[in-house]
Amino acid sequence: MPATRAALWAMIHTERATLADDLAHLDDDQWHRPSLCGAWTVEDVVAHLTAGASTGRMRWLGSVLAARFDFDKHNERRKADHLGATTAETLERFRAIIPSTTAPSGDTAAWLGEIVVHGQDIRQPLGLTTTPSIESTTAVAEFFAARDFTVPSHTLVDGLRLEATDGPFTHGAGPLVSGTTIALTMTMAGRAAYCDDLAGPGVPTLRERLAEGGR
Repeated sequence: MPATRAALWAMIHTERATLADDLAHLDDDQWHRPSLCGAWTVEDVVAHLTAGASTGRMRWLGSVLAARFDFDKHNERRKADHLGATTAETLERFRAIIPSTTAPSGDTAAWLGEIVVHGQDIRQPLGLTTTPSIESTTAVAEFFAARDFTVPSHTLVDGLRLEATDGPFTHGAGPLVSGTTIALTMTMAGRAAYCDDLAGPGVPTLRERLAEGGR
């Protein structure tokens, strides 16, 4: 049974708090290292998460219109608004939004996906071993497998059978792709590095689709 909206928000708040605790131990060099999120540093990703939790539907729409539907420009502007003068201030701003239920839309599972995926965008390059809960990653994996939202996740895995080795998540029919729930989730989010953590005859197809930008 899909998680309720209240349960999803509780997961979001927990995952934000867990990430904030990890961030508290970083030095300035780590804050400025590249993340898995394109050209953004760790600090950039944190500011992006703060922006997302501070932007309601109308404000989001106004920002997108001002950027002439250039979503990269929109994201850069919102991210810049939430960067602190220091990394400590950037973290303080992120901590302030931990209990927020503000979001650009009512797709709550997508905003759980934001913190789950971007949390790993930060942790994986830094070698941090914290991972989101199975409950959180399963909810995101189910959302990603069922539809394309901000990433072509459903299209990416169409015709493949996904099976988590550490939780209840399964999806689809076809050549098997198996791995941890977080590896499956991150791969559906377009993070090709996580293919190395997957196994099965469907993995080459998944790698090929990721190289082609989705499918």
